[in-house]
Amino acid sequence: MDRLPTAPAEHRDLTSSRRQPMNARRRLPVVIPTVPMVALVAMAFAGGTGGCRRAASGDSMIPPGASASSTAETAAATTGKKGQAAAAAVAAAAVAAAAASSPPVAPRPVGELPKIDVHMHIGPDAIDRTIALMDRWGISGAVNLSGMYPGPPRNMLELQLGAAARARGRIAVFANANFRHVGRGRDKNYGRAMAADLVESKRLGAIGLKIPKGLGLGYTSADGQHLLSVDDRGLDPLFEKAGQLGMPVAIHIGDPKAFWKPATPDNERWDELGAHPEWSFYGQPVPSWEELYAAFERRVARHPKTTFIAVHFGNDPEDPQRVAQMLDKYPNFFIDTAARVPEMGRHDAKQMRRFFEKYQDRILFGTDTGVGPTQDDMMYGSNGPSPPTLADEQRFFESTWRYFETADKQFESPTPIQGRWKIDGVGLSASILRKIYFDNAARVLHWKPTPATHR
Repeated sequence: MDRLPTAPAEHRDLTSSRRQPMNARRRLPVVIPTVPMVALVAMAFAGGTGGCRRAASGDSMIPPGASASSTAETAAATTGKKGQAAAAAVAAAAVAAAAASSPPVAPRPVGELPKIDVHMHIGPDAIDRTIALMDRWGISGAVNLSGMYPGPPRNMLELQLGAAARARGRIAVFANANFRHVGRGRDKNYGRAMAADLVESKRLGAIGLKIPKGLGLGYTSADGQHLLSVDDRGLDPLFEKAGQLGMPVAIHIGDPKAFWKPATPDNERWDELGAHPEWSFYGQPVPSWEELYAAFERRVARHPKTTFIAVHFGNDPEDPQRVAQMLDKYPNFFIDTAARVPEMGRHDAKQMRRFFEKYQDRILFGTDTGVGPTQDDMMYGSNGPSPPTLADEQRFFESTWRYFETADKQFESPTPIQGRWKIDGVGLSASILRKIYFDNAARVLHWKPTPATHR
């Protein structure tokens, strides 16, 4: 998900006044940041962690340096023989808490196939945490889609590129467009200004461009009265320049279709909407889902020399047939799998296997993992009302591998909050997995990570 916690004002790219048209009756959702990185950048400047580490159970706190065995010894010493049963219970609880607070042990999938995660959001002070996560789950390289844009006063792309450099070739960065240019572009030259930013972004080291769902749902046009449409002509220079520079465009359009339906308990995404009611578009002055996707297709068709990576399974995981039609019609159209295994896994497994087999050269692996400086700042595809735990991480990755690599039936999805249904695995061959996990990304991005030397 691109929605992350609100950043301080000095790190926002879309203030509340810019989020809404001037007409006060047209209330827009207030949860869509200009780019998903704004919250992660805010976390980076927010400071460090406290003096205790939180166990995955949520309430247990273990002081740094304290072990489960030392906790048991303390309990035994203070209770005496009559309290040994109670001490044993304390020890067992401490062991469970220590295990929950330790990184999960990851089973290695399919003979250590290399993997590039093309869809991550990484804070500039979370590089060490990111590398540790990648090593845990056998991910060779990652793409940070939250690079921001270059230049003063904040030089945020420069900050992100500098942070990624500490990963020694294992993290690449996509730039983001500065949509503030639209408000300044009453002469209709905002697209040229954004294209110039992209040229500078490539010079600095960015390898692609990420467009968030704020386009079509949040950014306003130059007059401040309307939403900027996905196929707005003023943006043409930006998308054309991306093609000229050989920079693929990862683009997020819309959201789950259920977000346009009433946010009631019979909505299939009620768990998610119940935790985040502001994510609902029902009754909001925004385009319908179909209008957004039609504009998106016009955008893809208008720039045949620009490579589009439609994130979240082509931005339409509910309808693989429509995604297949887009892949058939537009050779410049690719998709990633980020945060949509729950949706993909509810479709007939045989049909989905045929889909992966037919389009094995056009699908890129991604997770939509967000990495901040602490565990509480993590995001595994989507978040609930409470911070995610290491147990959530383990389920997220193990269920992801299980979906792609086995034909298992009716198991828990990586992100249960996205729907209460079970999913079926597609059991792809090793040759197809290699393409989806690594080769396609290396070809489309013109980038390969350096080998991990410490795994």
